[in-house]
Amino acid sequence: MTQADASGWQRLDHAAFGIIYGTIMVLSILLAQGSSPAPPLETAVVLFGSVLAITLAKTFAEFLGHALEAKTRMTRDSWRAAWRHSTPTLAVANLPTALFLAAWMGWIEPGTALLASHVLCIALLATLGARAGWVLDHRVVPAILGAFFVGGIGAVLSVVKYIIH
Repeated sequence: MTQADASGWQRLDHAAFGIIYGTIMVLSILLAQGSSPAPPLETAVVLFGSVLAITLAKTFAEFLGHALEAKTRMTRDSWRAAWRHSTPTLAVANLPTALFLAAWMGWIEPGTALLASHVLCIALLATLGARAGWVLDHRVVPAILGAFFVGGIGAVLSVVKYIIH
């Protein structure tokens, strides 16, 4: 089955690693921001730029490492496949970046952009946790527990930001 033929849930399952990785990156970057946040435009640029740089570094390291391990040449198709695998990670940063750009434009408050970014990340993690619980056991209780556990990781990162800053 190709990615185009996959259902929405199957696409989410396929992108889960990248979404989780990107979400934790976004929360970590926001955590490191400090008690007096940077101006919204700077936050947007740092957030997107950091996620892009980390994603490119991870993709390139995995790609080159695999080429060396398998003793295969890097082709245009293998570059595309590596990039396609990395897009969910980068995609996670899009909405938080847009929220900080909206704050820069004065459409929303910077605090609202920050809070909404945290809520988005926690919701993404909780959704993937619920999905994992459901896929593994096909029961509601494991899905709820998965949502609380995985979403809880994001919540802890969000709470830590407010505790240490």
